[in-house]
Amino acid sequence: MIFPYRLEARPTPSRAMQLAVPVVAAVATLVIGFLIFSLVGQDPLRAMHAFFIEPLSSVNGWSELVLKASPLCLIGLGLAVGYRANVWNIGAEGQMLLGGIVAGGIAIHVGDASGWWTLPLMMAGGVIGGMVWAGIPALLKSRFSTNEILTSLMLTYVAAQLLIYLVSGPWRDPEGMNFPISAMFGDDALFPRLYGDWHWAWLKGTRINASVFLTAIAIPCVWLFMRKSFAGFRMNVGGLAPLAARYAGFSDKKTIWTSLLLSGGLAGLAGMGEVAGPIGQLQAGWSPGYGFTAIIVVFVGRLHPVGIVLASLLMALLYLGGEAVQTSLQLPQALAGVFQGLLLFCLLGCDLFVNYRIKRRTPAHHAA
Repeated sequence: MIFPYRLEARPTPSRAMQLAVPVVAAVATLVIGFLIFSLVGQDPLRAMHAFFIEPLSSVNGWSELVLKASPLCLIGLGLAVGYRANVWNIGAEGQMLLGGIVAGGIAIHVGDASGWWTLPLMMAGGVIGGMVWAGIPALLKSRFSTNEILTSLMLTYVAAQLLIYLVSGPWRDPEGMNFPISAMFGDDALFPRLYGDWHWAWLKGTRINASVFLTAIAIPCVWLFMRKSFAGFRMNVGGLAPLAARYAGFSDKKTIWTSLLLSGGLAGLAGMGEVAGPIGQLQAGWSPGYGFTAIIVVFVGRLHPVGIVLASLLMALLYLGGEAVQTSLQLPQALAGVFQGLLLFCLLGCDLFVNYRIKRRTPAHHAA
Protein backbone atom coordinates (compact mmCIF):
# COMPACT_ATOMS: atom_id res chain seq x y z
CA MET A 1 0.00 0.00 0.00
CA ILE A 2 1.66 3.21 -1.18
CA PHE A 3 -0.39 5.68 0.89
CA PRO A 4 -2.43 4.38 3.84
CA TYR A 5 -4.95 7.24 3.90
CA ARG A 6 -7.73 8.38 1.59
CA LEU A 7 -10.19 11.26 1.33
CA GLU A 8 -13.84 10.51 2.03
CA ALA A 9 -16.59 13.00 1.22
CA ARG A 10 -18.55 14.23 4.22
CA PRO A 11 -22.30 13.50 3.90
CA THR A 12 -23.26 17.01 5.03
CA PRO A 13 -20.43 19.58 5.42
CA SER A 14 -20.77 21.67 8.57
CA ARG A 15 -22.28 25.11 7.98
CA ALA A 16 -20.26 26.52 10.89
CA MET A 17 -17.05 25.16 9.38
CA GLN A 18 -17.90 26.67 6.00
CA LEU A 19 -18.41 30.09 7.58
CA ALA A 20 -15.18 29.79 9.57
CA VAL A 21 -13.04 28.88 6.55
CA PRO A 22 -12.18 32.48 5.47
CA VAL A 23 -11.11 33.38 9.01
CA VAL A 24 -8.99 30.24 9.38
CA ALA A 25 -7.45 30.83 5.94
CA ALA A 26 -6.60 34.44 6.85
CA VAL A 27 -4.94 33.34 10.11
CA ALA A 28 -2.96 30.64 8.28
CA THR A 29 -1.85 33.24 5.72
CA LEU A 30 -0.59 35.49 8.52
CA VAL A 31 1.36 32.63 10.08
CA ILE A 32 2.99 31.71 6.76
CA GLY A 33 3.69 35.39 6.08
CA PHE A 34 5.39 35.61 9.47
CA LEU A 35 7.69 32.77 8.42
CA ILE A 36 8.38 34.34 5.01
CA PHE A 37 9.51 37.62 6.57
CA SER A 38 11.80 35.64 8.90
CA LEU A 39 13.34 33.76 5.98
CA VAL A 40 14.17 36.97 4.08
CA GLY A 41 16.01 38.36 7.10
CA GLN A 42 13.40 40.84 8.33
CA ASP A 43 12.06 41.29 11.82
CA PRO A 44 8.66 39.56 11.41
CA LEU A 45 6.84 41.76 13.90
CA ARG A 46 8.14 44.95 12.34
CA ALA A 47 7.39 43.67 8.84
CA MET A 48 3.86 42.59 9.73
CA HIS A 49 3.26 45.96 11.37
CA ALA A 50 4.49 47.74 8.24
CA PHE A 51 2.36 45.51 6.01
CA PHE A 52 -0.95 45.50 7.89
CA ILE A 53 -0.96 48.37 10.39
CA GLU A 54 0.97 51.29 8.88
CA PRO A 55 -1.30 51.60 5.80
CA LEU A 56 -4.25 52.25 8.13
CA SER A 57 -2.55 54.73 10.43
CA SER A 58 -4.00 57.82 8.74
CA VAL A 59 -7.16 59.11 7.10
CA ASN A 60 -5.36 59.00 3.76
CA GLY A 61 -4.60 55.31 4.29
CA TRP A 62 -8.24 54.50 5.01
CA SER A 63 -9.35 56.49 1.97
CA GLU A 64 -6.90 54.57 -0.23
CA LEU A 65 -8.24 51.33 1.23
CA VAL A 66 -11.79 52.22 0.17
CA LEU A 67 -10.59 53.50 -3.21
CA LYS A 68 -8.81 50.22 -4.01
CA ALA A 69 -11.54 48.03 -2.55
CA SER A 70 -14.26 49.71 -4.63
CA PRO A 71 -13.39 48.19 -8.06
CA LEU A 72 -12.57 44.83 -6.46
CA CYS A 73 -15.98 44.73 -4.82
CA LEU A 74 -17.82 45.89 -7.94
CA ILE A 75 -16.18 43.25 -10.14
CA GLY A 76 -16.57 40.58 -7.47
CA LEU A 77 -20.30 41.19 -7.17
CA GLY A 78 -20.77 40.53 -10.87
CA LEU A 79 -18.59 37.43 -10.86
CA ALA A 80 -20.42 35.98 -7.85
CA VAL A 81 -23.72 35.97 -9.74
CA GLY A 82 -22.23 33.86 -12.51
CA TYR A 83 -20.24 31.58 -10.23
CA ARG A 84 -23.41 30.69 -8.32
CA ALA A 85 -24.82 29.49 -11.65
CA ASN A 86 -21.60 27.62 -12.58
CA VAL A 87 -20.78 30.13 -15.32
CA TRP A 88 -17.06 30.78 -14.90
CA ASN A 89 -16.08 34.20 -16.17
CA ILE A 90 -12.30 34.47 -15.73
CA GLY A 91 -11.93 37.45 -18.06
CA ALA A 92 -13.18 40.26 -15.85
CA GLU A 93 -9.80 41.96 -16.23
CA GLY A 94 -10.35 42.30 -19.98
CA GLN A 95 -13.93 43.46 -19.51
CA MET A 96 -12.73 46.09 -17.05
CA LEU A 97 -10.11 47.27 -19.55
CA LEU A 98 -12.72 47.49 -22.33
CA GLY A 99 -15.01 49.48 -20.08
CA GLY A 100 -12.17 51.88 -19.37
CA ILE A 101 -11.26 52.09 -23.07
CA VAL A 102 -14.82 52.92 -24.18
CA ALA A 103 -15.30 55.44 -21.36
CA GLY A 104 -11.89 56.98 -22.05
CA GLY A 105 -12.63 57.18 -25.76
CA ILE A 106 -15.79 59.14 -25.02
CA ALA A 107 -13.89 61.56 -22.76
CA ILE A 108 -11.15 62.05 -25.38
CA HIS A 109 -13.47 62.64 -28.32
CA VAL A 110 -15.91 64.89 -26.44
CA GLY A 111 -13.03 67.18 -25.46
CA ASP A 112 -14.03 70.79 -24.83
CA ALA A 113 -17.65 70.13 -25.84
CA SER A 114 -18.25 68.25 -22.59
CA GLY A 115 -21.02 69.04 -20.13
CA TRP A 116 -22.98 67.54 -17.24
CA TRP A 117 -23.97 64.63 -19.49
CA THR A 118 -20.38 63.49 -20.12
CA LEU A 119 -19.97 61.40 -16.97
CA PRO A 120 -23.32 59.55 -17.34
CA LEU A 121 -22.45 58.87 -20.99
CA MET A 122 -19.07 57.48 -19.94
CA MET A 123 -20.76 55.28 -17.33
CA ALA A 124 -23.11 53.89 -19.97
CA GLY A 125 -20.17 53.39 -22.34
CA GLY A 126 -18.17 51.56 -19.68
CA VAL A 127 -21.04 49.20 -18.92
CA ILE A 128 -21.71 48.54 -22.61
CA GLY A 129 -18.00 47.99 -23.32
CA GLY A 130 -17.75 45.39 -20.57
CA MET A 131 -20.98 43.70 -21.66
CA VAL A 132 -19.88 43.50 -25.30
CA TRP A 133 -16.55 41.93 -24.30
CA ALA A 134 -18.35 39.43 -22.04
CA GLY A 135 -20.93 38.81 -24.75
CA ILE A 136 -18.32 37.16 -26.97
CA PRO A 137 -17.74 34.17 -24.64
CA ALA A 138 -21.49 34.14 -23.91
CA LEU A 139 -22.23 33.74 -27.62
CA LEU A 140 -19.56 31.08 -28.07
CA LYS A 141 -20.76 29.20 -24.99
CA SER A 142 -24.47 29.29 -25.85
CA ARG A 143 -24.09 28.53 -29.57
CA PHE A 144 -21.05 26.25 -29.75
CA SER A 145 -20.58 25.03 -26.13
CA THR A 146 -17.14 26.64 -26.07
CA ASN A 147 -15.47 26.72 -22.66
CA GLU A 148 -16.10 30.20 -21.25
CA ILE A 149 -13.04 29.98 -18.99
CA LEU A 150 -10.67 29.86 -21.96
CA THR A 151 -12.46 32.37 -24.18
CA SER A 152 -12.96 34.99 -21.48
CA LEU A 153 -9.35 34.63 -20.32
CA MET A 154 -7.87 34.89 -23.83
CA LEU A 155 -9.92 38.00 -24.56
CA THR A 156 -8.22 39.69 -21.60
CA TYR A 157 -4.93 39.75 -23.49
CA VAL A 158 -6.65 41.05 -26.61
CA ALA A 159 -8.08 43.93 -24.55
CA ALA A 160 -4.66 44.68 -23.04
CA GLN A 161 -3.04 44.84 -26.48
CA LEU A 162 -5.86 47.03 -27.80
CA LEU A 163 -5.27 49.47 -24.94
CA ILE A 164 -1.53 49.58 -25.66
CA TYR A 165 -2.20 50.22 -29.36
CA LEU A 166 -4.61 53.08 -28.65
CA VAL A 167 -2.46 54.94 -26.10
CA SER A 168 0.68 54.38 -28.20
CA GLY A 169 -0.97 55.48 -31.45
CA PRO A 170 -4.21 57.32 -32.21
CA TRP A 171 -5.03 58.37 -28.63
CA ARG A 172 -1.50 59.20 -27.44
CA ASP A 173 -1.08 62.58 -25.81
CA PRO A 174 1.12 64.71 -28.14
CA GLU A 175 2.44 66.49 -25.05
CA GLY A 176 3.10 63.26 -23.15
CA MET A 177 6.80 63.01 -24.07
CA ASN A 178 6.16 59.78 -26.03
CA PHE A 179 4.81 57.94 -23.01
CA PRO A 180 1.89 55.57 -23.81
CA ILE A 181 -0.76 57.76 -22.20
CA SER A 182 -3.75 59.75 -23.38
CA ALA A 183 -4.39 63.39 -22.61
CA MET A 184 -5.89 64.12 -19.21
CA PHE A 185 -9.68 64.09 -19.22
CA GLY A 186 -11.63 67.32 -18.77
CA ASP A 187 -13.28 68.16 -15.46
CA ASP A 188 -16.72 67.08 -16.70
CA ALA A 189 -15.30 63.62 -17.47
CA LEU A 190 -13.98 63.07 -13.94
CA PHE A 191 -15.75 61.97 -10.78
CA PRO A 192 -15.77 64.79 -8.22
CA ARG A 193 -13.34 64.36 -5.35
CA LEU A 194 -14.96 64.28 -1.94
CA TYR A 195 -12.53 66.87 -0.57
CA GLY A 196 -11.58 69.04 -3.54
CA ASP A 197 -15.02 69.30 -5.15
CA TRP A 198 -17.46 68.55 -2.34
CA HIS A 199 -15.35 70.09 0.45
CA TRP A 200 -15.46 67.21 2.90
CA ALA A 201 -12.80 68.76 5.13
CA TRP A 202 -11.92 65.59 7.05
CA LEU A 203 -10.78 64.01 3.77
CA LYS A 204 -8.26 66.75 3.02
CA GLY A 205 -5.32 65.53 0.95
CA THR A 206 -7.00 62.28 -0.14
CA ARG A 207 -7.79 60.99 -3.65
CA ILE A 208 -11.14 59.39 -2.83
CA ASN A 209 -13.90 60.38 -5.22
CA ALA A 210 -17.57 59.80 -5.95
CA SER A 211 -16.90 56.59 -7.92
CA VAL A 212 -17.06 54.67 -4.63
CA PHE A 213 -20.79 55.42 -4.48
CA LEU A 214 -21.29 53.28 -7.59
CA THR A 215 -20.11 50.30 -5.56
CA ALA A 216 -22.22 51.31 -2.57
CA ILE A 217 -25.30 51.30 -4.81
CA ALA A 218 -24.37 48.02 -6.52
CA ILE A 219 -24.04 46.05 -3.26
CA PRO A 220 -27.75 46.07 -2.26
CA CYS A 221 -28.84 45.83 -5.90
CA VAL A 222 -26.87 42.62 -6.46
CA TRP A 223 -28.09 41.21 -3.13
CA LEU A 224 -31.70 41.87 -4.15
CA PHE A 225 -31.07 40.29 -7.54
CA MET A 226 -29.56 37.18 -5.96
CA ARG A 227 -32.10 36.75 -3.16
CA LYS A 228 -35.37 38.31 -4.28
CA SER A 229 -35.61 38.12 -8.08
CA PHE A 230 -36.87 35.17 -10.10
CA ALA A 231 -33.86 35.47 -12.41
CA GLY A 232 -31.53 35.14 -9.43
CA PHE A 233 -33.50 32.15 -8.14
CA ARG A 234 -33.34 30.51 -11.58
CA MET A 235 -29.57 30.96 -11.69
CA ASN A 236 -29.06 29.60 -8.17
CA VAL A 237 -31.10 26.50 -9.00
CA GLY A 238 -29.10 26.05 -12.21
CA GLY A 239 -25.88 26.11 -10.21
CA LEU A 240 -26.99 23.84 -7.37
CA ALA A 241 -29.10 21.35 -9.34
CA PRO A 242 -28.68 21.61 -13.13
CA LEU A 243 -30.95 18.62 -13.82
CA ALA A 244 -33.72 20.07 -11.65
CA ALA A 245 -33.36 23.41 -13.45
CA ARG A 246 -33.77 21.73 -16.84
CA TYR A 247 -36.76 19.74 -15.58
CA ALA A 248 -38.36 23.00 -14.40
CA GLY A 249 -37.88 24.49 -17.86
CA PHE A 250 -35.18 27.00 -16.92
CA SER A 251 -33.12 28.00 -19.94
CA ASP A 252 -29.38 27.31 -19.81
CA LYS A 253 -28.79 29.96 -22.47
CA LYS A 254 -30.58 32.64 -20.43
CA THR A 255 -28.42 31.79 -17.45
CA ILE A 256 -25.23 32.01 -19.51
CA TRP A 257 -26.15 35.35 -21.08
CA THR A 258 -27.42 36.88 -17.84
CA SER A 259 -24.34 35.79 -15.88
CA LEU A 260 -21.76 36.98 -18.38
CA LEU A 261 -23.48 40.23 -19.34
CA LEU A 262 -24.05 41.21 -15.70
CA SER A 263 -20.49 40.42 -14.65
CA GLY A 264 -19.08 42.09 -17.76
CA GLY A 265 -21.19 45.20 -17.25
CA LEU A 266 -20.09 45.63 -13.63
CA ALA A 267 -16.45 45.01 -14.58
CA GLY A 268 -16.73 47.63 -17.33
CA LEU A 269 -18.27 50.06 -14.84
CA ALA A 270 -15.34 49.43 -12.49
CA GLY A 271 -12.93 50.21 -15.33
CA MET A 272 -14.78 53.42 -16.09
CA GLY A 273 -14.60 54.35 -12.40
CA GLU A 274 -10.83 53.92 -12.42
CA VAL A 275 -10.05 55.97 -15.53
CA ALA A 276 -12.54 58.70 -14.58
CA GLY A 277 -11.53 58.62 -10.94
CA PRO A 278 -8.04 58.30 -9.44
CA ILE A 279 -6.24 57.98 -12.82
CA GLY A 280 -7.98 60.63 -14.94
CA GLN A 281 -6.60 59.36 -18.27
CA LEU A 282 -5.87 56.18 -20.19
CA GLN A 283 -2.48 54.58 -19.58
CA ALA A 284 -0.86 51.38 -20.78
CA GLY A 285 -1.19 48.93 -17.91
CA TRP A 286 -3.32 51.17 -15.69
CA SER A 287 -4.90 48.17 -13.96
CA PRO A 288 -2.85 46.38 -11.29
CA GLY A 289 -4.84 43.21 -12.01
CA TYR A 290 -8.09 43.99 -10.21
CA GLY A 291 -10.04 41.68 -12.52
CA PHE A 292 -7.96 38.67 -11.50
CA THR A 293 -7.77 39.62 -7.83
CA ALA A 294 -11.57 39.91 -7.76
CA ILE A 295 -11.74 36.15 -8.40
CA ILE A 296 -9.98 35.59 -5.07
CA VAL A 297 -12.31 38.16 -3.49
CA VAL A 298 -15.36 36.18 -4.64
CA PHE A 299 -14.17 32.90 -3.12
CA VAL A 300 -12.91 34.45 0.11
CA GLY A 301 -16.30 36.20 0.39
CA ARG A 302 -18.12 32.87 -0.16
CA LEU A 303 -20.08 34.30 -3.12
CA HIS A 304 -22.14 36.50 -0.77
CA PRO A 305 -22.33 40.31 -1.19
CA VAL A 306 -21.45 41.03 2.44
CA GLY A 307 -18.54 38.60 2.35
CA ILE A 308 -17.35 40.14 -0.92
CA VAL A 309 -17.31 43.60 0.68
CA LEU A 310 -15.14 42.34 3.55
CA ALA A 311 -12.87 40.33 1.24
CA SER A 312 -12.37 43.31 -1.08
CA LEU A 313 -11.24 45.41 1.89
CA LEU A 314 -8.79 42.67 2.86
CA MET A 315 -7.38 42.46 -0.67
CA ALA A 316 -7.10 46.24 -0.85
CA LEU A 317 -5.12 46.13 2.40
CA LEU A 318 -2.73 43.63 0.80
CA TYR A 319 -2.14 46.05 -2.09
CA LEU A 320 -1.45 48.88 0.37
CA GLY A 321 0.78 46.63 2.46
CA GLY A 322 2.89 45.78 -0.57
CA GLU A 323 3.42 49.48 -1.24
CA ALA A 324 4.20 50.15 2.44
CA VAL A 325 6.92 47.49 2.82
CA GLN A 326 8.49 48.63 -0.43
CA THR A 327 8.87 52.11 1.02
CA SER A 328 9.77 51.33 4.63
CA LEU A 329 11.67 48.02 4.33
CA GLN A 330 12.84 48.09 0.69
CA LEU A 331 11.06 44.81 0.03
CA PRO A 332 9.50 44.11 -3.38
CA GLN A 333 5.91 45.21 -3.88
CA ALA A 334 5.27 41.74 -5.33
CA LEU A 335 4.81 40.58 -1.73
CA ALA A 336 1.20 41.71 -2.11
CA GLY A 337 0.73 39.07 -4.80
CA VAL A 338 2.44 36.48 -2.60
CA PHE A 339 -0.04 37.12 0.20
CA GLN A 340 -2.98 37.04 -2.21
CA GLY A 341 -1.83 33.68 -3.56
CA LEU A 342 -1.25 32.34 -0.05
CA LEU A 343 -4.74 33.39 0.99
CA LEU A 344 -6.31 31.56 -1.96
CA PHE A 345 -4.14 28.48 -1.36
CA CYS A 346 -5.09 28.36 2.33
CA LEU A 347 -8.74 28.91 1.47
CA LEU A 348 -8.78 26.00 -0.98
CA GLY A 349 -6.95 23.81 1.53
CA CYS A 350 -9.47 24.60 4.26
CA ASP A 351 -12.35 23.96 1.86
CA LEU A 352 -10.90 20.53 1.14
CA PHE A 353 -11.10 19.52 4.80
CA VAL A 354 -14.57 21.00 5.18
CA ASN A 355 -15.93 18.83 2.38
CA TYR A 356 -13.74 15.76 2.94
CA ARG A 357 -12.24 13.88 5.86
CA ILE A 358 -9.12 11.75 6.01
CA LYS A 359 -9.78 8.05 6.52
CA ARG A 360 -7.27 5.26 6.95
CA ARG A 361 -7.45 2.63 4.26
CA THR A 362 -8.62 -0.75 5.48
CA PRO A 363 -6.56 -3.58 3.96
CA ALA A 364 -8.68 -6.17 2.19
CA HIS A 365 -8.45 -9.72 3.57
CA HIS A 366 -8.91 -12.45 1.02
CA ALA A 367 -9.95 -15.93 2.00
CA ALA A 368 -7.37 -18.61 1.27
